[in-house]
Amino acid sequence: MKFGSLAERQIQKAKLDGQLDGLEGEGKPLPDRPADSAEAVGMRIMAQAGVLPKEFELKKAVDAQLKIVQAAAEGEDRKRQMAKLADLQLRLAIEQEARRKFYSTS
Repeated sequence: MKFGSLAERQIQKAKLDGQLDGLEGEGKPLPDRPADSAEAVGMRIMAQAGVLPKEFELKKAVDAQLKIVQAAAEGEDRKRQMAKLADLQLRLAIEQEARRKFYSTS
């Protein structure tokens, strides 16, 4: 028996037994998954462990800092906030590049 048909059979059995009723996200489309399965597995393991990768933390910080810059008045304060935003964006780009290099050499 092929794996696909075995998996489909198990899904149908679970559906008939009601094991798939009331699950989180029921009736919604599946989330987009990264194309690279090794990356997807790594992200899923970290998410299940409740650990955010540095890249995600930096992305949140960049988004928050962008709002601060948009709200800042012209002048020295805005320049300081923009410098902080540029620093966060640079650090995010470095993290993203490190991840890409890691997965391309693995």
